[in-house]
Amino acid sequence: MKTRIKRWLGLGALAVLIAAGALAWYGNEPLPIEPLPKTINVVPGTNLRSLSTLLEREGVVGNAQVFWLLGRLLGKAGTLKVGVYVLDRPLTPLALYGKIERGEVSQAIMQFIEGWNWREVQTALAEQPMLKNDSAGMSEAEILQAIGAPEAHIEGLLFPDTYFYAPQASDLTVLRRAYRRQHEKLLAAWETRAPGLPYRTPYEALIMASIVEKETGQGAERPLIAGVFLNRLRLGMRLQTDPTVIYGLGDRFDGNLRKPDLQRDTPYNTYTRAGLPPTPIAMPGEAAIEAALHPAQTDALYFVARGDGTHVFSSTLEAHNRAVNRYQREHR
Repeated sequence: MKTRIKRWLGLGALAVLIAAGALAWYGNEPLPIEPLPKTINVVPGTNLRSLSTLLEREGVVGNAQVFWLLGRLLGKAGTLKVGVYVLDRPLTPLALYGKIERGEVSQAIMQFIEGWNWREVQTALAEQPMLKNDSAGMSEAEILQAIGAPEAHIEGLLFPDTYFYAPQASDLTVLRRAYRRQHEKLLAAWETRAPGLPYRTPYEALIMASIVEKETGQGAERPLIAGVFLNRLRLGMRLQTDPTVIYGLGDRFDGNLRKPDLQRDTPYNTYTRAGLPPTPIAMPGEAAIEAALHPAQTDALYFVARGDGTHVFSSTLEAHNRAVNRYQREHR
């Protein structure tokens, strides 16, 4: 029995050695990349598995599974740098991993996410190793002037999207493109807006869009959320939306919104002040802008979270209180 076990262990060790030798050979063999040059776009969120699949689809590697296994064994999973890579000569799998690990890109990539505020954008800019963070030493007014924005505040003026930039470019070039895209999106939506909306300017629609963006991540609910807030504006009711209160608290917000916070008056507290807040509270995406300018036709004046990411909408305070009692009780 012991002899048999030793034999199996020996065979297992031999198989491991053979597999390791095969991977070592594979790692040092030039890849059949055709045609050259080849452009590979490694976007944010790409992991080792999706990179391997991408490279096989683009004709860079012949077998995604083998390329993935090599990277897994070498510990490459957490070392991938996003960006646009131009492969202009034959490379071995090891050389290709090294190129992506070192971030040898022709263009780098960064993302602005829907719902981010300006502080989060600044943090993301500072974390880009291939982007010159020129805006870090500038005031908000100087940044606005540098990107060609006549507005007084930068919050909400940038379009959340994926942006490409040349290594060592100034972050002002990214901000300038993001500002122009948001400006274009907002004006295009404003031109086709629904009739009878209570906005005086596109900027007021942008403020509403930012609130809608922060209130729900459910695409189907955005027009309904906008419809509720617009109903409230028309009736002179306060918006009473928590995201504006949180924004007004700034660094004082610790993640838990309490009753005294709702009573603390700031320019952004829509429980203590009527109308829209003075500026957007985040970057709204295109869907939120569309919702603000094409709201659902609804008689709802209230909504409460179910706890699963969706909301219950009510047209009377009595119905709303019943929904609040039900869902607060369920999630205590």
